[in-house]
Amino acid sequence: MHIKHLAIWCNDLEKMKQFYCTYFNAKANNKYHNSSKNFSSYFLSFETGPRLELMAMPEIPQNVNDSTQQYTGLIHFAFSAGSKEKVNQLTEQLRANGYLIAGEPRTTGDGYYESVILDPLSLTDKKDNGLKINNTTSNLAHYKIEEQVRGN
Repeated sequence: MHIKHLAIWCNDLEKMKQFYCTYFNAKANNKYHNSSKNFSSYFLSFETGPRLELMAMPEIPQNVNDSTQQYTGLIHFAFSAGSKEKVNQLTEQLRANGYLIAGEPRTTGDGYYESVILDPLSLTDKKDNGLKINNTTSNLAHYKIEEQVRGN
């Protein structure tokens, strides 16, 4: 078995789509809209790995968790940037564009070089998605950019 796709409820579908396409080179399909359910979504594809479904429906309640805190359940997913330099470069690009860096670039105890950022909706509402970006392989609390720096 393998993971086919992950899904995130969004308040601003277009903003989230633009975020993933701009910073993570995602390719979006045509927007799907079901007028009877007032549901819209995009499937985003990446170079490798599972797709990401961004979904919006006005009736979905707001997340009550603070994305700057830890909670049980799915907390992050990671993107592979490919190198320490690319982790640093993407982290600085996101910082320059106003995104919150929740964890500065560092080497973890298990040998990954990573940074942690929060997604665009977290900038205005701390009760939304967060993101982790890593260069191995975010409702998500963080995105992690990481590079494995030791062999496994």
